[in-house]
Amino acid sequence: MNIQPIESMMAKVSTFLMTPVILAIVLLLTYAVFTLGRFLSQYTMRKRNALTYVKQISQKQSHYLTGYPVHNYFVGNPDACEDELEVFALKKLETLRIVTRISPMLGLIATMIPMGPALQAMADGNIQGISENLIIAFAAVIWGLTISTLTFWPASVKKRWCAQELINIRKLKGEQLGTAI
Repeated sequence: MNIQPIESMMAKVSTFLMTPVILAIVLLLTYAVFTLGRFLSQYTMRKRNALTYVKQISQKQSHYLTGYPVHNYFVGNPDACEDELEVFALKKLETLRIVTRISPMLGLIATMIPMGPALQAMADGNIQGISENLIIAFAAVIWGLTISTLTFWPASVKKRWCAQELINIRKLKGEQLGTAI
């Protein structure tokens, strides 16, 4: 069985994928920088409102506080069950987690696509073609990893913040920690 037409078609399709993958990497980089700025802003707001938040929890009160999204969702929906609050927290983290995981994959895809032309250039003895394709390949993986790095830290910290807010909401509701219903 001759699979050369299939191989040729796959090579052509992968070449067409380069543009959307590079565009996705640029968009995700923009998102990562924007998200990092929002994270730093939220960190500042949380620091500013930390004493008020602790005071509210100790006094079993709940009022809107900037920088505490799960707490604020609970303030607006005091009858929300624990599952609903957890889904809300996961929803707040979902895009950030997806970007953190998908950006290295896109970087790898954008690395592998130019490797075919680079190998072809090497077979043809075209040193310039090799270097041009390898520059694109390595730049793409670096950008993918950079995006992941920029989003991993905020995603991890926000996950901890959400978990702490959920624990404090249980205290506000008067539930004991660790008891299953």
